[in-house]
Amino acid sequence: MAQSFRNPLPTVDIIIEVNDGIVLIERKNIPHGWALPGGFVDYGESVEKAALREAKEETSLEVVLTEQFYTYSDPRRDARHHTVSTVFIAKASRTPRAADDAKAAEIFQENRLPQPIVFDHAEILRDYFIFKKSGRRPHP
Repeated sequence: MAQSFRNPLPTVDIIIEVNDGIVLIERKNIPHGWALPGGFVDYGESVEKAALREAKEETSLEVVLTEQFYTYSDPRRDARHHTVSTVFIAKASRTPRAADDAKAAEIFQENRLPQPIVFDHAEILRDYFIFKKSGRRPHP
């Protein structure tokens, strides 16, 4: 009897720091709303390469990954699939320009984030802003 395996899908999300803000994209596809740039890791691709590629595809920015922030894996984080996302912090120096499946790409500050923020990205952003102020990362 053949067995069927279902595994979580690896993804990346990138917190791109530009000046005193972070880049969020407005999604063209469902679920609609604002999100961190990111997406699925391609077969044969490292998570680091996927983060660089997704940042470029969605924001037109060449980024420098500065650190791996945390991995988010709650099976409910994306209603479409069970995904596991490695989140990176990156730096860029230009203004983002929406491309690929991003309808818009803008720079936001903590006190003026857009709504709605989709997936678990509001949680990721809360964790990130706590980390920037205190150095404390999320606790497993």
